[in-house]
Amino acid sequence: MMDADTMVLPRLGPAEPGVEDPWGEDRPPRRGRVAARSASGARGWRAVPWLPPALLAGGLGGAGLGAPGPRAGELATWHAATAGWRDALTGGEAASVPYHLLVRGSAELFGTSDVALRLPSLLAVVAAAALVGGLATRLFAPGVGVLAGLLLAVLPTTIRLAQEAQPHAVALCAAVLATRLLLPVLDRPTARRLAAYAGAVLLLGLCAPGALLLLAGHGWVVLAFRRRSAGRWVAAVAPAVLLVAAALRFGGPGGGFLPAGVRPDPAALAAAPRELFGVAALGAVLAGLALFSLPLRYAPAICTAWAVVPASAMLLAAWAVPVWSPAALFFTLPAWAVLGAVALSRLGARWALVGLAAIALLGVPARATGVPAIHLIHALFG
Repeated sequence: MMDADTMVLPRLGPAEPGVEDPWGEDRPPRRGRVAARSASGARGWRAVPWLPPALLAGGLGGAGLGAPGPRAGELATWHAATAGWRDALTGGEAASVPYHLLVRGSAELFGTSDVALRLPSLLAVVAAAALVGGLATRLFAPGVGVLAGLLLAVLPTTIRLAQEAQPHAVALCAAVLATRLLLPVLDRPTARRLAAYAGAVLLLGLCAPGALLLLAGHGWVVLAFRRRSAGRWVAAVAPAVLLVAAALRFGGPGGGFLPAGVRPDPAALAAAPRELFGVAALGAVLAGLALFSLPLRYAPAICTAWAVVPASAMLLAAWAVPVWSPAALFFTLPAWAVLGAVALSRLGARWALVGLAAIALLGVPARATGVPAIHLIHALFG
C-alpha cells in the first residue's frame, strides 16, 4: 500500500518589511539583550511625551488668556461665576450646568477676572495635549506621542478653546480621556475599567452632548476588534447616555443632543476644513497625513474611527435633519493630530520637526485674526 502524496504548506509569518509592511509595524518584538535595553529605554521615555505638549499648549493658550472681555460667548459663564450657587445650577442651558458649577467653584478660589474665568479652559487644553502624548505613546511610540501632542497644541482651534471661558475645552479633554480609558477596556473589560470609561463618557456628554458622537467611533472599534465585549461596552455607556439625556430633558432649556446646523450641500462640505481647523490648508494637510498613517491596523484604526466615524454619523443625520456643523466636531481634533504625527514620524526626526513647524506656520493667520470655528461654536452652544 502506497502512502498518499503529502502536501507541504508554507509557514505563514509576518510580511517582508520591504513589501507589504514597509514601515515594519507587523514585525514581532525583538528578544535578547538588545531588546531588553530597548524596552528599558522605552519605559524611561514614557514619562516624557506628555511634558513638551503640555508646556507648549500652556504657553500658546496662556499668551492670550488676558484678552479684554468677557467676549459674547462668555457672558453666561461670567454670570454663573458671579452669581450664587443656585443660579449656577439652574441658570442657562442644561448642557452648560456642570461647566458653570466648575467655574463657580474656580471663582471661589481664583476670583472672577478674565484670566481666572478662562483658567479652567486653559488647564483642560493642557491636560488634553498631555493625554494625547500619552495616548499616542501607548499606541505607537514615544516620538509619535510627542509629535501628536505638539500638533494638537499648535492647531488654531485648540489655542482658541484654551482662551475661551466655554465648556468645549473640558469636552476636548474628556474626549481624549475617554479614548485613553477605552484602551484598557479593549484589553480586558473589567468592571473597574468600564466604570472609569463610563465616567469619562458622562463628563464628555455633560460638557457637550453633541460630542457623544465619539461613541460611534468607539463602537466601531469595539465591533471590529473586540466583538465579544460589545455587550459589556453597551452596558457601560448606556447609563451615561441616559443621564445626559435626562439632564437635557429635565435640567432646563437646551435642545437635543446634536446642535442646530445646516444641510450638507456642496458649499457647506467645502467649508468644513476651515470651520474645524481654522485654516482650510491645515485641514488638507492633516487629511493628507492621515492617509499616510494607514493601513488600518489596530492602533491607527482607533484614531481613524475617532476622526472619521463621528463626522460620518453627523453627515448621515444631516440628510434628514439640518445638523451638519463641522465646528461641533472639535472633539475629533486629537485624532487628526495623532494620525498626522504617525505620518510625520515616518519621515525621520529632522523632517518631522520641519513638518511640525510648517503646520504651526499655516495656523498663524487664524491665530492672528480669530478662528471662524469658535464663532460657530458660540452660535451653536454658547
